[in-house]
Amino acid sequence: MENNNKENNVKQNPQTQSKRMRGKPSFRKGGPRDQQSEFEKKIISIRRVSKTYSGGKRMRLSVFLVVGDRKGKVGLGLGKGSDVISAEGKAVNQAKRNMKFIKLKGNTIAHEVLYKKGAAKVFIKPAAPGTGVIASGPLRAVFEVAGIKDILSKVLGCSNKITNAYAAFEALTKLKD
Repeated sequence: MENNNKENNVKQNPQTQSKRMRGKPSFRKGGPRDQQSEFEKKIISIRRVSKTYSGGKRMRLSVFLVVGDRKGKVGLGLGKGSDVISAEGKAVNQAKRNMKFIKLKGNTIAHEVLYKKGAAKVFIKPAAPGTGVIASGPLRAVFEVAGIKDILSKVLGCSNKITNAYAAFEALTKLKD
């Protein structure tokens, strides 16, 4: 009987717990690792790239993404790393640094724009309410995270996703009131 009481006292006494258990932070849902950002990100392209050194080839990953707040702020970023997570983190940091504000007129843009960047030509045009986003994959990602809900677009010339996304981004920055 006495033996059983001593065991209970040991289990209930917090000072006898090991230091490892006492100071260990708990990462539950809603903790520091699960904080939501005010920005939404969409990955446009993930590519495997390699560089040749004297000892052989080194394979890395390149991630291209767009970040926006759906209220007119949007940015593009390209990051490279040994794995997707590190490359994505670098791309998000670059996109946040390169953010620009897009002038919107309700859920669409104010006027049409034809913009050329490199080999890519992008034509964007305002649309009537309820039309939706009529665009290819990279352009759709840029428009959606910028907060544009009604737009018509056409890509001319180039089929490269990254070049087309940069052309759409710069076309949006050229908009006037």
